[in-house]
Amino acid sequence: MELEEYLNYVNSGKRIYGGSAEHEFMTGLLHDALKITHKINNEYHTPDEIQELFAELTNKPVNKTLGLMPPFNTDCGKNIHIGENVFINSGCKMQDQGGIYIGDDVLIGHNACLLTLNHVSDPESRADMYPEPVHIEDKAWLGSNVTVLPGVRIGEGAIVAAGAVVTKDVEPGTVVGGVPAKFIKNVDD
Repeated sequence: MELEEYLNYVNSGKRIYGGSAEHEFMTGLLHDALKITHKINNEYHTPDEIQELFAELTNKPVNKTLGLMPPFNTDCGKNIHIGENVFINSGCKMQDQGGIYIGDDVLIGHNACLLTLNHVSDPESRADMYPEPVHIEDKAWLGSNVTVLPGVRIGEGAIVAAGAVVTKDVEPGTVVGGVPAKFIKNVDD
């Protein structure tokens, strides 16, 4: 299986069956990502070097406005898409098989966790997974220790309070918080 074929499959949202060719390819991507994130996380790098390693991890050019503070972890890397002027603070974890799309001018706090896979609930098929993308629109801000679940869209200019678990879409220009995250107020209030 080639990378493009794999990405087309997971981006379609189709079920990934445990032990399938897609699952095996995903495991190979995991090991590739571990090698690169180990380099990122276990020695000092200049910002330019971090951007070069991130480009290797994602298999695409990275703009020179990306700010990334290690440690950073992902179990794929090849389905991360990042806009301009994005800052990702230390401890961020991205499970990007289903696609993570980050707009421009986004801030991601310490220990944020962005997830794009759900396991099947049937115990006999628990190794099977469904991929769903996460979208973080322009100028959104995710506080420390935020968890974003598969299929969620964080609207433009929204703020997700520290410690929130986001289980459903966040409207643009709103502040949400809690477990599960709920509307608190509009950013302009």
